[in-house]
Amino acid sequence: MFEAEVEMERRSSFLPLILMVCLLVLIVGTVAYVVFQVRSRTPLSAQQATPIVAAALQKLGPATIQFHVGVVPADEANEPNYKLLQKAELVKLAKPVKGNVMVALTPEGESLLSSLPDFKKSEPKDGSFSCQASVAQRQLVGIAGVEMNGADRATVTYDWKWLPNSLGDTFDAGGPLVKSFGMWERQTLISKYQADFYHGDPTRSTLTLVRQDRGWKLPAR
Repeated sequence: MFEAEVEMERRSSFLPLILMVCLLVLIVGTVAYVVFQVRSRTPLSAQQATPIVAAALQKLGPATIQFHVGVVPADEANEPNYKLLQKAELVKLAKPVKGNVMVALTPEGESLLSSLPDFKKSEPKDGSFSCQASVAQRQLVGIAGVEMNGADRATVTYDWKWLPNSLGDTFDAGGPLVKSFGMWERQTLISKYQADFYHGDPTRSTLTLVRQDRGWKLPAR
């Protein structure tokens, strides 16, 4: 009889503890649910958008030029990008011979291109090889505004600018070398050969972001 009473008292002493633990779990679960619901409805902020937009700009990659050195067809060597490189004293063009032009890097051109970390030169083929190098990277200036298009979609307006390297200065559409060309050749440099206003004012653009997995991302394509 005495042992039964002790066992009953022991069980009764555990009951409040069990109820307290259950209540605590319920409270924690409710708070977590409320926090999740609040966060899932919180509008996208400029601070949240900044690293996402900056990463998207970097993913676009740099503006890059490509040209050939060695034996180049005369019609190709007569394009304004070769003329621009020659004006910048980065390459030297010989006189045409049988429909071809010998294009050679100058010591200044070799030095400048070799200093660029992403400069690439292909293996020689048919008497020439291609040179490829970046001229400018995109950089985020700032977030101009965020417009919510529903609970899980936002349009971000942002400003960005070019960061040109020394080769980009040569291809700057507002620089003296490009401006020394006629109108048609300037337009060709801009439309075909990566000339741009690399020292111009920032450009304003927009980007759509969506809320997925408790965070903001670019929409899947």
